[in-house]
Amino acid sequence: MTPTTETTVGIGGAAESTDMVLNIGPQHPSTHGVLRLRLVLDGERIMSAEPVIGYMHRGAEKLFEARDYRQIIMLANRHDWLSAFSNELGVVLAVERMLGMEVPTRAVWTRTLLAELNRVLNHLMFLGSYPLELGGITPVFYAFREREVLQNVMEEVSGGRMHYMFNRVGGLKEDLPAGWSTRARAAVSAVRSRMDRFDDLVLGNEIFRGRTRDVGVLAPETVHAYGVSGPVARASGVDFDLRRDEPYLAYGELQDTLKVVTRDEGDCLARFEVLLEQTHNALDLADACLDRLAELEPGPINQRLPKVLKAPEGHTYAWTENPLGINGYYLVSKGEKTPYRLKLRSASYNNIQALVELLPGTLVADMVAILGSLFFVVGDIDK
Repeated sequence: MTPTTETTVGIGGAAESTDMVLNIGPQHPSTHGVLRLRLVLDGERIMSAEPVIGYMHRGAEKLFEARDYRQIIMLANRHDWLSAFSNELGVVLAVERMLGMEVPTRAVWTRTLLAELNRVLNHLMFLGSYPLELGGITPVFYAFREREVLQNVMEEVSGGRMHYMFNRVGGLKEDLPAGWSTRARAAVSAVRSRMDRFDDLVLGNEIFRGRTRDVGVLAPETVHAYGVSGPVARASGVDFDLRRDEPYLAYGELQDTLKVVTRDEGDCLARFEVLLEQTHNALDLADACLDRLAELEPGPINQRLPKVLKAPEGHTYAWTENPLGINGYYLVSKGEKTPYRLKLRSASYNNIQALVELLPGTLVADMVAILGSLFFVVGDIDK
């Protein structure tokens, strides 16, 4: 009889239920820039997730205190670099409210028009880049083609491609160039005529739908608990939009055109669908603004300001429905030419916190799909 030998092979911690800590980022293709995700895994399943922010912090709120009311506009339009015009708008609305200043009608309608064009530019970026993160490379080329059409008219009116610096306290920098409205209307029409590409290429793609349907479901209770807003919140059935519920600019007169898009599913697919449908509505709103501007009599586009602009002592709060959600501006003045305090509430900062609830229980393979569907800009987090 041949003697047998028993050999025990050590398999380490794999024999037990051992958690693994995985750091995604801060420099990683899956993290949208310098965001770090600290994940605790059990096999392929995420047990807990912690977004670690601050790698891009530029101290904008502190810099506001050392700039006068004209200069802070330059700082404000950069934190969400995809929504520069809307960022400027919130600051000037807060300062104008503090001053009790009435803005010319022509400036109000032009601001509304440019804000909606900026909304389309923002949404097109995510409509193209989100499928890219899931392996679909083609939509981003179409998205950038449409962006270029609208960027051209925005650059013509403001001189800037990303950071427009076109808002001023009391109105806008200058009036629209001659013939610009015709070119803007043609650009809006051209983009609208090709938006069905995203229905065909993305929503009609069974792989995309399989990767996003019932993935990363965000409950309405979580939306309220974390202060999530914008398209992400509306995709979870939270029917709230400042443009309708607390109108500012000319939105009070655009209620027949304005459509607040919602879904009840709350998953990644619903968030993409809301973004796409909201883009269509923003194009409609831009057309409505162009129609109204054509009816207005020629008039001023801004208010004359003193050489040194000082806001009276006090405080005020202004908020706007930015492309990514609600932006809030809490302005405190001591009667000087610089703000004593300007606190910025950015949409991305609140939205990204929902990852703490969304990621646990999901697979690592779904992490990128969930992360990308929150449509955030890192600079808007690390303001």
